[in-house]
Amino acid sequence: MQSPAAPFDRALARRRLRRALAAGRYPAFLLERAAEDLAERLAAVTRRYGCGIDLGSPVPLALGPMRGLCERVFRLAPEGAEAADLVGDEEALPFAEQSAGLVVSLLALQGANDLPGSFVQVRRVLEPDGLFLACLLGGESLTELRQSFAAAEAELEGGVSPRIAPFADIRALGSLLQRAGFALPVVDLDRAVVRYRTPFGLMDDLRAMGWANALAERRRTPLRRATLMRAAEIYGERFADADGRVRATFDLVWLSGWAPHESQQKPLRPGSARARLADALGVPEYGPTGDPR
Repeated sequence: MQSPAAPFDRALARRRLRRALAAGRYPAFLLERAAEDLAERLAAVTRRYGCGIDLGSPVPLALGPMRGLCERVFRLAPEGAEAADLVGDEEALPFAEQSAGLVVSLLALQGANDLPGSFVQVRRVLEPDGLFLACLLGGESLTELRQSFAAAEAELEGGVSPRIAPFADIRALGSLLQRAGFALPVVDLDRAVVRYRTPFGLMDDLRAMGWANALAERRRTPLRRATLMRAAEIYGERFADADGRVRATFDLVWLSGWAPHESQQKPLRPGSARARLADALGVPEYGPTGDPR
């Protein structure tokens, strides 16, 4: 049974992704962008790993960059996904403790109900000094669609229903990495603005990627045509460029963290500095009363 506290209906989300993959027309433009970025990030890693895990990426674009660093790569993917070694869920990892040196996930974890728990599981799977790299939707993703539907429903139906998934704030994601026990956590954002002839092109892509509304608290009645058309009209009024094409924001949030190891850099103990910052900068230092020290 779906937990009342869980934001997503995971069974529905999996069915939709399975149908999207089976249709054979998955729009991979965001995943291709993420895979190119992944290759650049992994190019800076100088060590090699025995085992790598592709965690839940809908299409296998991460495998090429990972194979450059790993002797073998296992792909845990949704049912119906291409090149899957294991069919499973990124919220329940079937891997032994400290069994992998590299775990990568591209555009999968934004649909997790228990993201902190998933991070803890990844941390458990990584060997000491192992690397976790993930790209997921976050921040202001699909803000234009969210605002347009909210305005249309408020105008025509007197209220707003959940339609667009909540996306995590990048600062919160950094804190979750730290809480999960990762060392040297880093979070950064790559904003992709995609332009469409009409908002319906965006909606078609979202359905083709299996990203239609799977919120647990979604309205069960069908979307009214009048509301849909008004939302598209508001979208065009507020978010169109001079040529009439409309913008859609996708914030690709990148997370990286390392399983702790004694060789990693450690923060200095407070008060242990042997040189003054003022001396390094060549400026005078003043005390709390304003007197020079």
